[in-house]
Parts: sequence; structure tokens; C-alpha cells
Amino acid sequence: MLTYPDIDPVALALGPLKVHWYGLMYLIGFALAWVLGRWRARRPGSDWTGEMVDDLVFYCVIGTIAGGRLGYMLFYGFDQILDNPLNLLKVWEGGMSFHGGLIGVLVAILLFARRYGRRFFQVADFLAPLVPTGLLAGRIGNFINGELWGHRTQMPWGIQLPCDRFPRQCLDQPAESLWSPPVHASQLYEAALEGLALFLILWFFSRKPRPMMAVSGLFLFGYGIFRFLVELVREPDAHLGYLAFDWLTMGQLLSLPMILAGLLLLVLAYRSSTTSERATAR
Repeated sequence: MLTYPDIDPVALALGPLKVHWYGLMYLIGFALAWVLGRWRARRPGSDWTGEMVDDLVFYCVIGTIAGGRLGYMLFYGFDQILDNPLNLLKVWEGGMSFHGGLIGVLVAILLFARRYGRRFFQVADFLAPLVPTGLLAGRIGNFINGELWGHRTQMPWGIQLPCDRFPRQCLDQPAESLWSPPVHASQLYEAALEGLALFLILWFFSRKPRPMMAVSGLFLFGYGIFRFLVELVREPDAHLGYLAFDWLTMGQLLSLPMILAGLLLLVLAYRSSTTSERATAR
């Protein structure tokens, strides 16, 4: 079995100023998306400029942080808002909802599209392959923060956690126990699936011309499926528990509309493409 590495969530402390790894990972994710977007904008035949990519990333940074934090507090931590409204601002402590961040990014895309006179899905299809880089970095930030652990497991890659830092995972263990039973590192599973795997799928899929909405649809479908599967081994939020059937989590409930919407967009994209080809042939 593996053991959790001793990682201080604070990357750098300068007096009262503390820079957390969690925040740095988000910066790394945004930086990767910006670099890849700039590279894609320079490809032959692209109608995107570097300045447009700069603006799009800026819009999405605002949408991700505002939507992600607000979504988390509404979906998973509404009691924290009631306890102290300032908890909304404590992003450095963790607590960002992908589904809330997605809503924020959709608003950002809409505003960007209006400003540049583009169709919504022209922007969304360009952005979709860049998003998984942020998901990859964010999930690694979750791992460093020591949050979102999975269920106990006997698989050889299970991770034992120090009881002094993670007492919740050691509640039923003898008082003298130093390490928890092995658990799934569900954050790393999500980093591998929602981050790396989804990035590769979308990046290579979008290298060839695709019908409008197809790349966006594949992103929604792929993320929804990966997230739904990982939730089967990830512990539900303690204050929410399972919503139904002793296995349905809030993350799965929020992912189901993404799966359906992704399938719908893919069907509409290719049906529209087929219809256009038939009309041209006539």
C-alpha cells in the first residue's frame, strides 16, 4: 500500500501572507489553457488571434472562480453561507464546484461571443479542448489539500492517510493508530480521467474540422461519464451523504444533465451536418 506524502498545503509563507498550492494549481491550469489556446490560434486557417485568446482566458478565469465558488457554496455548503457569508470568499481553503464553474464559464462565453460577434458554439468548441488542463491541475490541488478522498479499498494503489491530519478516515481505528486504512485517491482518478484522458480525446478529436457543437457535446458527455464513474468510489460530502439508493451523490446528480446535454449536442451537430451535405449535393 502507498502512504500519503507529507505535503504542506501552503507553498510559500511570507509573514501573514500565505500562498496555497490549491490556488497555484488553478493558476497553472489557466496558464496551460492560455498557452495551448495561443498555439491553436496560430495554426493555418485559424480565424482566432492571440489577443482574442487572451480575452477569452480572462473572461473564463472570472467565470470559473466566481461560478465555481458560488456553485460549491450553493450545492454543497449552503449552511456555511448561513453561518458566515464571508465564507464565500475563502477560495484558498478549497471548495470549488466544477458544475458551478461550468455555469460561470458559459456566462463568460456568452459575453465574449457578444463582444466579438461570434456564435456561442464557435467559442465553446474552441475552448472545450483547453478546459481539461485546468481540471487536471485543480484535482492535483485537491490531492495536496487532502480533500475529496474515496472509499476504503484493498487495491494495491490504495493510500493510507496520517490519522493526525485526517481524523475522519480513522474514526473506527484504535486510538494509537498512526495511519488510516487504505482509501481510493479519487482526486487523482479524476485528474487522470477528467484531466489527462479528456484532454487527449478532445485535442485529437478537434484537430480535424467537426460540425459546430460536436466538440462541446463531446466535452459535456465525456466529463459527465468520467465524473459519474469516479463518484462510485468517492466518498460523498459528509454533510450531504447519499441522496438516494445508498449510492447516488450530488456530483452524479449534477453530471446526469451534462451527459444528456452532451449526447443531444452530438446528435444535433451531426444531424445538421448531414442535412447540409444533402442540401449541397442537390
